[in-house]
Amino acid sequence: MSDAVVSAPGFWRIARRPRWIAALLLALGIAGGFAALGQWQLERSLESTAEDTRDTETPVPLTSVAEPQQVMTTEASGRLVTVSGTWAEGDDLVVTGRLSGDDGSGTRGEPGDWIIRHLVTDSGASLAVAVGYGEVGAGIPNLPSGEAELTGRYVPSESPQVSDFEAGERTAIAVAELINLWASVDTVYSGYLVLDEAPPGLSTIAAPPPEAPTELNLLNLFYAIEWVIFGGFAIYLWWRLVKDEQEKEQARAADPEGAGPEPARSAGREAAQTAALD
Repeated sequence: MSDAVVSAPGFWRIARRPRWIAALLLALGIAGGFAALGQWQLERSLESTAEDTRDTETPVPLTSVAEPQQVMTTEASGRLVTVSGTWAEGDDLVVTGRLSGDDGSGTRGEPGDWIIRHLVTDSGASLAVAVGYGEVGAGIPNLPSGEAELTGRYVPSESPQVSDFEAGERTAIAVAELINLWASVDTVYSGYLVLDEAPPGLSTIAAPPPEAPTELNLLNLFYAIEWVIFGGFAIYLWWRLVKDEQEKEQARAADPEGAGPEPARSAGREAAQTAALD
């Protein structure tokens, strides 16, 4: 009698069985969910590189984009604005260690002192105004007084810096610091204005339009890659389970007697035990 040759089924034959098709559909669903999460994280990482489509170069009233005692919004930051009010006498200050500003060429400008004035707007709010810059140590020239109608770029306040106040040295335009130096303050704007045209005796501070951010959010990009890896692992896990099943069936096909003798040996042991008892 010749032994029958039993061939093991191939990978795709096993994969087409109902339970493995169901497992594949489950793995694909999980991978699809991970892919959607990855796409969402990728979109989040690219949001910071989106082009700034605001019209920052058409002057608008300051009151239309900002309010006193409120934090500066993205809509207000870097906008050209108009404002009218009255100069507060005796509150002019010199900020040292400054540069004339970036005129758009990429250079940071010439060293100089900035002159900061206190404007009381028509609504009674205080606004810091960088009216221009002069040579280092030149001091404050004769400046216009009384009512003023101004146009300039509204920019965020700077953080207070360690300065030698007794020597008259101030290096930052920090609104939180200025309100302690001005004689009288009611409400105050959180940013300051850089005039688009300096008064006689001073030079105009260059204040170019705000640049759109170009840096990727690397943390969100990492998460996007991570979700893609998880999706690939779900498919790999299905493949590995099917492969394991194929290898088991190949092993049984290669040794068809491996599973048979065990019941026979068990029956033999039971018969021997029964004979011994008799």
